Amino acid sequence: MTLRAPLTGPSVWLGGEMKDSRRWVRDLSPEAIAALDRALGAVRQLDWWQIARENFPLQGFDALLADIRNELERGCGIVKLRGFPVGRYDEADLRRLYFGLGCHLGTPVFQNRKGELMRAIRDEGAHVGRTYGQLDRPGAGKAFLSSYARTLSNAGLRFHTDRTDVVGLLCVRQARAGGVSKLVSTPAIHNALLARRPDLLETLFGVYWRSRFGEEGTDRQAVYELPIFGRSGQHFTSHYSLTFIEAAQLNERVPKLTERQREAIDLLMAIAEELCFEMVLEPGDLQLINSHVTYHGRSAFEDDAAIGQDRLLLRLWLTMPDNRPLPEDHRVLWRAVEPGRPRGGIGQTAM
Repeated sequence: MTLRAPLTGPSVWLGGEMKDSRRWVRDLSPEAIAALDRALGAVRQLDWWQIARENFPLQGFDALLADIRNELERGCGIVKLRGFPVGRYDEADLRRLYFGLGCHLGTPVFQNRKGELMRAIRDEGAHVGRTYGQLDRPGAGKAFLSSYARTLSNAGLRFHTDRTDVVGLLCVRQARAGGVSKLVSTPAIHNALLARRPDLLETLFGVYWRSRFGEEGTDRQAVYELPIFGRSGQHFTSHYSLTFIEAAQLNERVPKLTERQREAIDLLMAIAEELCFEMVLEPGDLQLINSHVTYHGRSAFEDDAAIGQDRLLLRLWLTMPDNRPLPEDHRVLWRAVEPGRPRGGIGQTAM
C-alpha cells in the first residue's frame, strides 16, 4: 500500500471553523457596482451569450478578481461575493452582468450536451419528466432516474462535484424554506480517512467506473474509469458524483462495486456530513467553489411564488487560467491535465 501523508494548506478546513470565518467572504463596493452598471450599459444591445471580456469593460476589478482566483486555487477553495443588486435588474440584464463578470474571472464552459453555458437552477417540477423523458426506457434504472431528476427539482442533493474547475452560483431569489448550500473540504476528508481507515483511503485512489449517460450523452454503454481521489505532485483533486457511479453499475459490461469500494464510499459520505458547514445564500450572493478541493450539496427547499420566494440561482461553470495540474489518469474526464490549460465542461470550451 502507498505510504500517504496528511494534506496541508488552507484548503484543509473543518466546517465548524469555516462557518465562523470571514476569509472566504468578499463584498462588492459601491465603486465596483458602478463599474458593473457601466459595463452592462455597454452590452445591453447584445444577448448575454454574445458577451466577452473585450466588450464588457470592467474598470477597477483587476485586484478583486486576482484575489478571488487566488483564494479559489491557493486558498480555502471557496468564495462568497456579496452585494449584487439583483433587485435592480430583470433576469435578462442579470444574465448579461453575470456572464460578463464570469468572462473576466475565467472562461465559461458548456454544462451539458445541449450546449448550455448558463443554467437557471430552480424547481422544474412537472417539467422534469417531459424534459428527461428519453431517459425513462428499459434498462435506464429507476434509482438513476430519481437521482438525475432530483437535480432539476426541489429535492435535496447529495455531496458531489461538477465537471469544471470552478462552479459559480448567483442567488437571484431564495426559497420560502430550505435550499441551504452544504460545503466540505475534500482534502479534509482525505485526512480523516487517512487517520481512520488508510486502507479505504487507498481504495478511493483506485478505479471507479462512471457513466456518461445523461447530461453528457444518450448512450447507456458510454462508461469510463476514474479514481475518486488523485494527486499530481503536491496538488490534490477529487471528482465524485455517486449518481454516475450508480448509473455505470447498470451497464452489464462494468464490474460490480466490491464491498471495499462500497464501504469506502459510505465512509466518505459519512465524513463529508461530519466535516461540512452550511452556507446560506441570500439574494445578491455569488458562491464560487473550486471543484477539485470542495464537494457541495443542498438541502430540499419549498417555494412560494405568490410572495416572491421561488428559488432561482444562475449557474456558470468556469475553467480557470491558473488551474492546477491533474493526474494523467484524469485525462479521460478533463481532456487537458496540464496546469493553466482550458478544461472541463461538456464538449468544447465556449470562448
